[in-house]
Amino acid sequence: MAIDYSAEIANLRATYKAILDVSDLDNLRSEVAELTEEASSPSFWDDPDSAQKTSATLAHKQGTLEKLERFGERIDDSELLIEMSEDEGDEDSKAEAERDIKKLHDQLAELEISTLLNHEYDERSAVVTVRSGAGGDDATDWAQMLIRMYIRWGENRGYNVAQLDTSYAEGAGIKSATIQVNAPYAYGTLSVEAGTHRLVRISPFDNQGRRQTSFAAVEVVPLIESTDHVEIDENDLRIDVYRSSGPGGQSVNTTDSAVRITHEPTGVVVSMQNEKSQIQNREAAMRVLQSRLLDLKRKEEAAQKKELAGDIKASWGDQMRSYVTHPYQMVKDLRTGYEVNNPSAVFDGDLDGLIEAGIRWRKEQEMAEEAS
Repeated sequence: MAIDYSAEIANLRATYKAILDVSDLDNLRSEVAELTEEASSPSFWDDPDSAQKTSATLAHKQGTLEKLERFGERIDDSELLIEMSEDEGDEDSKAEAERDIKKLHDQLAELEISTLLNHEYDERSAVVTVRSGAGGDDATDWAQMLIRMYIRWGENRGYNVAQLDTSYAEGAGIKSATIQVNAPYAYGTLSVEAGTHRLVRISPFDNQGRRQTSFAAVEVVPLIESTDHVEIDENDLRIDVYRSSGPGGQSVNTTDSAVRITHEPTGVVVSMQNEKSQIQNREAAMRVLQSRLLDLKRKEEAAQKKELAGDIKASWGDQMRSYVTHPYQMVKDLRTGYEVNNPSAVFDGDLDGLIEAGIRWRKEQEMAEEAS
């Protein structure tokens, strides 16, 4: 079937214009200028952690700005290549133009997603926790598969992923695990993964080979920063220390270095055991506790706004995705309808299509709420 190149170019231009309409280029240029000035300060690297974060944010914003400013020229170049190939009847040039248009479509889709990540905290790194639900050994095994999936997703993108805590189950898998994904916009990107994930498969733990459905919950919160203000009364905390352990209860630490902090007014519990000392684990646990309390406060404020508006709905994150490996192969997001017929690739971190569909779906929901 012949490709209508004029329609393809027109479609690219329309999408590009729509992205520009919602992008504040002047503000983006201003942010890049401020971060560039900050990075050029002689004392910039006095705080290496802060400097690395600023450098990563600057690189991300510079890349987005460059793409936004140059994309129009790239569309023009593709249109010129098409015209030349048609005038000269050059099939090789036509094939090159076709590849170029496909690449532009893919890159424009990525650019569109980046412009939708404009909520408070979207720029932050993310703290992801997976907890096993109903399903016995299958559920704890499923929780371990999920946390590995998110680790692989981050590693595939070149992100720094730190494992903060793992609570192993008595049988297979884990009761829960927490990781920190350090990258600009990691929270905005991964926040659409929050909710209940369901796995349907032939159970490897059932000697009769029956099909089993198991569940795991995913929580995603933004990483707390020094500029955030989350008031925590020390008297509200119960702090327990214990010995770190690995699978099957085997000791991996001969001192009581692991820390569990319970925020009694809210019931939020944070455990940390991956650092070498009790002090380091306590500091890491407090950062995650602050992140969760900040997220809890944000959700409570959002719920109050909905209640005042008289429109109380269940969280969009609940029962959000099904993964089926028997009797057929499919991963389906129940919110967006987006499907993937290769669960193995998804389990190995190929989540971009599912995540991008979730981000677009979230924006559509927000626009619908604003219109109502």
